[in-house]
Amino acid sequence: MRFTLNFALLLMSLALAAGCLWVASHGAWYWAILAIWFFSLINNMPFALMHEAVHGVAARSKWGNHLIGQMASWAFPTSFLLQRKAHLDHHDRNRTDAELYDYYLPQQSKPLRSVWLYMGNLMGFYWFSVILGNFIYLVACWFYRSNLFVKKIAPALGFGTQVAELVKLPPLRVWCEIALAFSYQGLLFWLLDLNIWGYLACQIAFGLHWSALQYADHAWSSRDIKNGAWNLKVLPISRWIALNYHYHLAHHQQPAVPWYQLPALVDHQALQPSFWRVYFSLWKGIRPAPPMGAPADLAFLFPEYKESQQNTGK
Repeated sequence: MRFTLNFALLLMSLALAAGCLWVASHGAWYWAILAIWFFSLINNMPFALMHEAVHGVAARSKWGNHLIGQMASWAFPTSFLLQRKAHLDHHDRNRTDAELYDYYLPQQSKPLRSVWLYMGNLMGFYWFSVILGNFIYLVACWFYRSNLFVKKIAPALGFGTQVAELVKLPPLRVWCEIALAFSYQGLLFWLLDLNIWGYLACQIAFGLHWSALQYADHAWSSRDIKNGAWNLKVLPISRWIALNYHYHLAHHQQPAVPWYQLPALVDHQALQPSFWRVYFSLWKGIRPAPPMGAPADLAFLFPEYKESQQNTGK
């Protein structure tokens, strides 16, 4: 039942995303704008399903989970094996010094960290850097795995810790998965007779949305590996399209729980920031990092919370 549901959602989302690409390339400008906006949302569904497969809960069988993970990775496009390693490492490093983008440490350059935040998470370069890294792996695997890239270039871009682990994966398998994902994108381009501007507009819109979401669900949360995330408030339709991905705290607390069971784990009595509240707060810039174990900065996110605490003398 779980495989049937998730596989049906995967096929539906891939079809809808392809339809958006076609409309963006061939439709009137007003339909194209609508298609670009919807693509930025619907392309999160394959990513969410790949995320389920990363944790082994997209299907009960190993083959079913692998099939969904592989096909879902085509929409990004990326390697499922590479994504699984990167994401599981994220669960181990969450809110530690090795993975902290809303704050800067005393020994770090504030201007450089600001570039990572503004360009990466808020302007879509996080997504673009993943795609660029995959392309480099595809055309120059030797360079991606070289000491120059691993020890110099990747750290300068903010991916030093991640890339150092990714190069340990079997290179041929990762290369084949990336080649298959890029081939899927190329096949879509050819079969649907897409034009470059419509295609890029859809991908950039998705990249902006995806990049922002990847850190809006963590920014200013407690510096705790397991509890350093938020259950974000969004419109029900947005949450459904992303398969409850916005319930990120519940996911980090129990990563083996499938997406449709996450709502039952959410404490609706706790303060929950909206996606937009966190997103706009990030534009205020990075701040000095509190120590590991520090609680969430509720006073920064909720000025009204700070005022109520002062009024009650707490």
